[in-house]
Amino acid sequence: MHRIRLLTALSAATVLALPLTHATPSLGADGRAAVPEPDYTITAHAGESGPEISDTMYGVFFEDINYAADGGLYAELVRNRSFEFLPVDNRSYTGLTAWTPRAVGGGAGTATPVNDGSRLNERNRTYLQLSLANTGGGTYGVSNSGWNNGVALEAGKRYDFSVWARSDTAGGTPLTVSLRDETGATAYADPVRLQVNGDTWKKYAGTFTASATTDSARLWLQGEGVGTLRLDMVSLLPEDTFMGRENGLRKDLAEKIAALKPEFVRFPGGCLVNTGSMSGYDASSAWQRARAYQWKDTVGPVEERATNANFWGYNQSYGLGYFEYFQFAEDIGAMPLPVVPALVTGCGQNRATDDEALLQRHIQDTLDLIEFANGPVDSEWGALRAKMGHPEPFGLTHLGVGNEENLPAEFFERFAKFRAAIEARYPEITIISNSGPDDQGALFDQHWAQNRAAGVDMVDEHYYNSPTWFLQNNDRYDSYDRNGPKVFLGEYASQDNKLFNALSEAAYMTGLERNADVVRLASYAPLLANVDHVQWRPDMIWFDNDQSWSSANYQVQKLFMNNVGDRVVPSEASGKVIEPKPITGGIGLSTWATSVAYDDVSVTAPDGTELFADDFADGDAEGWSPLANRGTWSVVDGAYTQTDATAQDTLVRAANITASDYDLELEAKKLAGAEGFLVAFGVKDSGNFYWWNIGGWNNTRTVVEKATNGGKETLVAREGHSVETGRTYDVRVEVRGTHVRLFLDGQLFQEFDDDQVTEPFAQVVTRDEATGDLIVKVVNAQADPAVTRVDLGVKVASRAQMTVISGDPEEQNTRTAQPIKPVTSTIRGVDSSFTRTFAPYSVTFIRIQTR
Repeated sequence: MHRIRLLTALSAATVLALPLTHATPSLGADGRAAVPEPDYTITAHAGESGPEISDTMYGVFFEDINYAADGGLYAELVRNRSFEFLPVDNRSYTGLTAWTPRAVGGGAGTATPVNDGSRLNERNRTYLQLSLANTGGGTYGVSNSGWNNGVALEAGKRYDFSVWARSDTAGGTPLTVSLRDETGATAYADPVRLQVNGDTWKKYAGTFTASATTDSARLWLQGEGVGTLRLDMVSLLPEDTFMGRENGLRKDLAEKIAALKPEFVRFPGGCLVNTGSMSGYDASSAWQRARAYQWKDTVGPVEERATNANFWGYNQSYGLGYFEYFQFAEDIGAMPLPVVPALVTGCGQNRATDDEALLQRHIQDTLDLIEFANGPVDSEWGALRAKMGHPEPFGLTHLGVGNEENLPAEFFERFAKFRAAIEARYPEITIISNSGPDDQGALFDQHWAQNRAAGVDMVDEHYYNSPTWFLQNNDRYDSYDRNGPKVFLGEYASQDNKLFNALSEAAYMTGLERNADVVRLASYAPLLANVDHVQWRPDMIWFDNDQSWSSANYQVQKLFMNNVGDRVVPSEASGKVIEPKPITGGIGLSTWATSVAYDDVSVTAPDGTELFADDFADGDAEGWSPLANRGTWSVVDGAYTQTDATAQDTLVRAANITASDYDLELEAKKLAGAEGFLVAFGVKDSGNFYWWNIGGWNNTRTVVEKATNGGKETLVAREGHSVETGRTYDVRVEVRGTHVRLFLDGQLFQEFDDDQVTEPFAQVVTRDEATGDLIVKVVNAQADPAVTRVDLGVKVASRAQMTVISGDPEEQNTRTAQPIKPVTSTIRGVDSSFTRTFAPYSVTFIRIQTR
């Protein structure tokens, strides 16, 4: 057992509510400060050996989400450099997105994105046509706003410009390229002057040296004279990229990732991998967009790579492609871990291909990928790797097939074919399967049953839950089969970037390490977020066009990743925990992109005593108040109705049920929209409640979610269930303490028991075999200091190095302030047995030398 339970009256919500307090030592008979009685004990058995910790234990997961690639890790400063932004990527896009036509000094002309036979190549189809009419002098052209409404420059730094161009004007067209402000009045570098000659595509280049520092420059391109000037692949890259690489990575972001010392890099996604069309590019058909990420689209000369509609609602250029991912992993000493589609879509799309030829093509593409990474220079794909500048193999050892599929049977049928083909040719490759998008439920169980039965090497688990979930599930992997597939925890986070979230993840990571014989790889997700383009939060590293900052979660991850150790030292801990409390509070009605009518709402005690009732017969809903300022609620035809079928996350509340046992009953009817209806109970406020989401996820599943301080976790799920429009459903929620049964039209539909204990104190001890150090890792995710007796069972040095991250649990790092950071000091008085008070809301690492 991981921890002895000592009961306390604290509730889970109280963990955040208590004030910061510090213990004041009492005085002993000799007048000296007495050692306080410990609240916790840690007993380590330093003479024994626990599980070996994998040398790939912690890594990073990169997905092009939140503009993480273009405008982020990829150093390109020009947005929409090849004029390929189209409405299929985002409804607001045009070929001139981020570009502004400019006439200077009386110049004239037109700027038009064109896709015709004069294109640069079949994969780079749209170009900019400048029809120049500068008959009275002056120039005409365009300017580019860069990312985050500005091109960032640093005084003294060099920037390489290039463009592919052609001109139909005899004698050519002079083209002036400059870095200026929005008005054009202020120059930030001497201009680059080019002469575009001939009506065939050629690459032209030049270099700027910035004369000033700014985050709001524009790249100006101005043509002289008359005629047609065609431009494509307009690029501006800093020479000062990470490791000085051409077509390289933004230095500050890459350095922050490298500072984590990740042991692997998982790429290119997530939902990018298994969404969209699985077909490839076909030059004989219309240009295909919204394809699943396919590695062959992303290699070779940059101007010949595809662009694609990103699943997260924008365009991705593939300037950062598979070669660059492999190279980055090598540069930071990490193992590359690519993930390929298994031809079963996920992330809400839920389709499986029956095209055997297409499946076989993807299997061959995967074999070709391994050859690209590891093959000799005289092989087809090894030769391409060498031509791109890396004749040595990249040393690929692990490969993921598929990502978060909601169709486990269809997925595994296809996965088995990938696996057989890979093992036949490359038996040394570890092939990673997955367990779907949730941490539990029928789909999760089916995925795992298939993986176990087939003897799969490793299974990729993903989950995003509340901090409370992480504090309640430290022992998740204690019960996993030690002889079954190993676990790759490929995506996890606690749904915010506050210190308390980071501490809950830290507590959970002690459990990952304690179970290092099962959990072999783990990576927080997502990695990067452009502060002005956010599709998902929380994120580890935030940035704008010239700054980046580390979240509290980053600081915790870095502390663990830089102090892993080689082997777990067996240890036990005892102390206070937080016992569950009955589910009480208000009741609520909600909708998500759906119009719903609710009626005959009642709450009764088990003996029939009425606790609340509203049939809306009087035409009003005075007892109800909105907790989210969304949607349009009113009484219509004797029912409380939310009429806006586009509004998301609406919520109204009534009553305050203090009884531990009660029944909530009502009628619900979907009127229009994409989903079903949501019934809430145990409502404390807008961030703390339970709701039964009937017909959620585009009307494909029914789930009970628990919200804690704004973060949601799934308690129970049923797949394949949808709600009919116009049909009235009888809904009943039966609450008995922490046990809940849910009935739909009189039939038991789902049930759960929210009875897990919350453990705000967690620990693990590991050994660094190179130095002999013991690393004692302690998390105290509560308002009280934790007076702790530590028994190591071995002689140690009296001085040790201690690193602490602590602070206000609601605090987070921002662009303007980063209060959450580690503090390292030397402590004395360490012995084989010693007492230490761990600060409120803290994670502490103590490195102790053994004698």
